[in-house]
Amino acid sequence: MSDLFIAAGGGGDPVGTAITAATVGRVLTGTPLGETTIATYAWERLEVDPTPGPLGLVHFTGLAHQAGIPVITPTTQPVGPAGSTLPGLAADLSARLVLLDPWQGLAAMAEQIRRLADAGHDHVRIVDVGGDILAHGDEDTLCSPLVDALVLAACRIAEVPATVYVAGPGTDGEIPQGDVLDRLNGDALTPLAQDIAAIRTALSWHPSEASALFAAAVDGIRGPVRTVNHLIPLTDESARIHCTGLDDALAHNAVAAHLLGVLPPTLEAAADLSAELTQIHELDRERLGAGDSQAPPRGALPWSARAAREAIRDAAQGAPHVTLRFAARALGLTWRQIPSLRAVLGVEGPVLALG
Repeated sequence: MSDLFIAAGGGGDPVGTAITAATVGRVLTGTPLGETTIATYAWERLEVDPTPGPLGLVHFTGLAHQAGIPVITPTTQPVGPAGSTLPGLAADLSARLVLLDPWQGLAAMAEQIRRLADAGHDHVRIVDVGGDILAHGDEDTLCSPLVDALVLAACRIAEVPATVYVAGPGTDGEIPQGDVLDRLNGDALTPLAQDIAAIRTALSWHPSEASALFAAAVDGIRGPVRTVNHLIPLTDESARIHCTGLDDALAHNAVAAHLLGVLPPTLEAAADLSAELTQIHELDRERLGAGDSQAPPRGALPWSARAAREAIRDAAQGAPHVTLRFAARALGLTWRQIPSLRAVLGVEGPVLALG
């Protein structure tokens, strides 16, 4: 028997979840976990996947079905024009990645989680990087409440024993760190450098900002970091993992409570319910923004290291550190060019220092 980890936030959360899994294994058992299973959405930014909404089973080829469980492998491919970083993460993370498909509604997602738990996992550990899994729904900076709420509600319906972990409080920019910490009452774990060693290859190319900031904080980076949409301060708490109970998380998450009261039969219905409460409709927002994601790649980097740093420094407006996604955006590059940009600038860590 082993634990099942669920990356509740989609996008880059499998990276932060892998750090959490390594930390949990070291702290709770004294040894690294065996093969870790991470269940995750394939719901990413439009610059990665220009199609609105998450990708489900029908949007991939080459999924490895193991005892009826859809496993993402390095040879799995999204059906065009969709895009996904998950096959790349399957190659670079030691964890087994399992696809969560929310399109058929809350009960179907609960059944997916129950089936995973029954397949040899005696505890579910839900991981959210940043902390919007504790959203009340009225926060001014809230951006994506639905994905986390669906996981909480589905785990309640599935009746699986579950613990919620918030990794790197505040690093996603959706709820201020102080507010996240005020909503937590469980123990905290402190990752070590050895816990992020296995994800450094993934972070060298993945555009995730929240997981990169979490890893940077573990590396000892402190102070403000400029991301594409926020200026996020890294503190000692940014390098910690806080845990809380499923009931406690549900008591904070108003969207999850709303979903449990209605049991929406489709993802579309769930998004409508979330929007009633938060005024944020994540599917409609992506439909409206899909046309803006089609800018072609710029090609080779037309920058020297010095010129690139100067341009990034100007865009950073005084911030001492920036994410690599921000740096690429400042130079008119795409996320796929992050490895080339790292090479030009000589960057090895999760964020770029501008000092």
